[in-house]
Amino acid sequence: HVQLVESGGGSVQSGGSMTLSCAASGGTHFTYCMGYFRGAPGKGPEGIAVINLFGREMYADSVKGRFTISRDSAKNILYLEMNALKLEDTAMYYCAAIPYSCSRVPPSGAVQYWGQGTQVTVS
Repeated sequence: HVQLVESGGGSVQSGGSMTLSCAASGGTHFTYCMGYFRGAPGKGPEGIAVINLFGREMYADSVKGRFTISRDSAKNILYLEMNALKLEDTAMYYCAAIPYSCSRVPPSGAVQYWGQGTQVTVS
């Protein structure tokens, strides 16, 4: 059973930066495609960035060029560096584990394990 514990999040001004972290434990999490999804109030979570088994990064168009996903395999930690934040980036952000090596940002239905979520508010 994979456990994902998120940290980071909070409030930031438009144009600012923030980094989210996700510590993974249990199971064979290192074989999973890992990523971040986000959901605004009243909307289901959408994938924004994933990194697959081979270290390939994939991004949604809405964050491409501004967000960077990375993983420290030795520490089993996933990071999401967010730059040039916009008002529309305000959402609950979720760390996610997908049980295959994804070749694109998958839909939320592909996620097997979710983190608890962390709120990011841009003002």
